[in-house]
Amino acid sequence: MTATDSLAIGVRKASPSRRKSAKNILLYAVSIALGLLFFYPYFYTVMSSFKGPWEMYSWPPAMFPSELRWQNYVQTVTMVPFGRWAYNTIVITFISTLGAVLTSSIVAYSFARFKYRFQDVIFLITLGTMMMPAQVTLIPRFIMFHKFGEWTGLQFLNTWRPLWLPSWFGGGAFAIFLMRQFIQTIPRDFDEAALIDGASYFRIFWRIIMPLCKPAVATLTIISGINQWNSFIEPMIYLNESSRFPISVGLNYFRETAGGMTEEPKEHLLMCASVLTTLPPIIVFFLFQEYFVQGVVMSGIKG
Repeated sequence: MTATDSLAIGVRKASPSRRKSAKNILLYAVSIALGLLFFYPYFYTVMSSFKGPWEMYSWPPAMFPSELRWQNYVQTVTMVPFGRWAYNTIVITFISTLGAVLTSSIVAYSFARFKYRFQDVIFLITLGTMMMPAQVTLIPRFIMFHKFGEWTGLQFLNTWRPLWLPSWFGGGAFAIFLMRQFIQTIPRDFDEAALIDGASYFRIFWRIIMPLCKPAVATLTIISGINQWNSFIEPMIYLNESSRFPISVGLNYFRETAGGMTEEPKEHLLMCASVLTTLPPIIVFFLFQEYFVQGVVMSGIKG
């Protein structure tokens, strides 16, 4: 073999490696570009929250404020009952998320571990409800809760009950599907061993299945919590007193009322309110992102 042949073989061997490196570089470049694209609006919101009243309208537009005006945040939380709205949102989100996690886990355990008549049909119908837009059922649900109030003597309208009560009846099709998929990845040997030891089905569910479902529970908690935290249409329909508003409706109320208090623009304060609203979900996601990713991956392993 000549030196030229050896060099040619070395080039051919190195080519796949170089192609792989070029592919990785391109993949990283696209990922970084997409990350910056999605991060830019939030970064602009944060920077705008420190601007003065008229800096939002400067031309050409400035990305960074002339100075950091921390008093904007103080003015935002004192101009409207922001603390009250935050408390309302936390309570509604906690009750709703707790109900969704508990009840969807029970229903999913039934689908994953038991066999009964029309089980597959019921499961397919449950999944089919995911294709129905939530807006389609808004008016029927409003009428239903109004009738419930007449029948039971309890007040449902202008209360938080319509916001969290549906979560305690299954938690939704997606929640059931997510938990069922994860439970199916758990070996049945654990159930059989517990049954031999005399454990009831509920004890198996609570003592064995649920502890093993921590990644899926964390995933469902994050998804359900963020959805409820950002919910706008339902609170807007059921609530009419500002003291009962969650943050999502409070932001709209802030936008409509704060601008009329003075002649100065209030967009910079609206940016402050938006930053304060988005901080809790972002913090929760980063704290539990490991469980979130693990839960999504494991839930898709077995069909």
